[in-house]
Amino acid sequence: MTMKHVLGATTALTLGATAVFADSHAKTITIATVNNGDMIRMQGYTDNFTEATGINVEWVTLEENVLRQRVTTDITTKGGQFDIMTIGMYETPIWGSNGWLVPLNGLSAEYDVDDILPAMRGGLSHDGTLYAAPFYGESSMVMYRTDLMEKAGLEMPSDPTWQFIREAAAAMDDPENDINGICLRGKAGWGEGGAFITVTGNSFGARWFDEEWNAQFDQPQWKAALEFYVNLMNDYGPEGYATNGFNENLSLFQQGKCGMWIDATVAASFVTNPNDSTVADSVGFALAPNSEGVEKRANWLWAWALAIPAGTQQEAEAKQFIEWATSKDYIELVAENEGWANVPPGARTSLYENPEYIKVPFAQMTLDSINAADPTDPTVDPVPYVGIQFVAIPEFAGMATEVSQEFSAAYAGQQSVDEALEKAQAIANEVMEAAGYK
Repeated sequence: MTMKHVLGATTALTLGATAVFADSHAKTITIATVNNGDMIRMQGYTDNFTEATGINVEWVTLEENVLRQRVTTDITTKGGQFDIMTIGMYETPIWGSNGWLVPLNGLSAEYDVDDILPAMRGGLSHDGTLYAAPFYGESSMVMYRTDLMEKAGLEMPSDPTWQFIREAAAAMDDPENDINGICLRGKAGWGEGGAFITVTGNSFGARWFDEEWNAQFDQPQWKAALEFYVNLMNDYGPEGYATNGFNENLSLFQQGKCGMWIDATVAASFVTNPNDSTVADSVGFALAPNSEGVEKRANWLWAWALAIPAGTQQEAEAKQFIEWATSKDYIELVAENEGWANVPPGARTSLYENPEYIKVPFAQMTLDSINAADPTDPTVDPVPYVGIQFVAIPEFAGMATEVSQEFSAAYAGQQSVDEALEKAQAIANEVMEAAGYK
């Protein structure tokens, strides 16, 4: 399959009233993005946009942790390297309130901003103003090998517990055939392994802070969550899991080396694509797990979204690109060329009202997972913050990156769970005190 397609009448995209067609003064916009599959797919269609508008596009494609560092440095120093940045629900409201992003006002009627799923629109807004448009939205869910589950004599519930997940991992683990019972993120980084262990903590009744902004890593819920995770992965996970993130685990699952994988719902199209996945015809889906007796599940809410940094000299052109890349028509373009299973999910209401898309095996579970995630009520006990896999305060990114490094060191056997939690407690309290929260 080639990723470049000729723009024809059936795939012509609505670009709004400000569309500019090719002329001798063509402009170039520079976009920073993450190296996830859907973003790479979008790059393959960029020629369509350029052909229709005359606007050239240069891509800077980076690994997730590096992307976050680069765009954060650029926007805080007003570096001006990028006309569009790929950011998420953590950065957008904070950066929007600081005046660092261009408000996405005045989008065309054809774009239909009201069609964006409320959870995504709310998470990418500040004071009712949209500051980033979701390219795709996601929660997290269980992806599992139906053939291995059947062979183990087990049946995956639609709403499993962690205790069942461990039982299933033990039953499916087959080291002689290079099959790990489960593959999960351990890679350092607040949005990598940090995101996963935070929602795991939520599902054991843990929280980052109490209502007075006191760190809670010294509480038994965190110890229970981290010990469970470490024991599960040491017993049934792949070697070197401490350095595995989304892309590493995706590759393992596609190669048939994981009985289960709990991660972003957006991965579903990649694990079920027979062009890329050796197990495409035997993948099932379930809600992210909870611990027995705990009402919160280990599911997050996220959108990879496109935003325009304030001060860009290409604001109009950047808005045109965002309208193109996050439109209903872009979804139709991908569906026409690659099938409905491969369109960017989780961003638009109309997608889940489309009878063709609902036939996709993972469509309903993705929507159910997104709807089950509430950033305003992320934990069992009350908290002073909004956010599920993150805490929506400016200090979180740096602090959580440090905490995730301590956890990854525990995964790698370089320190104990108790030592990691003790260091996490000290890091979080020190940051909160220095920032004046306490």
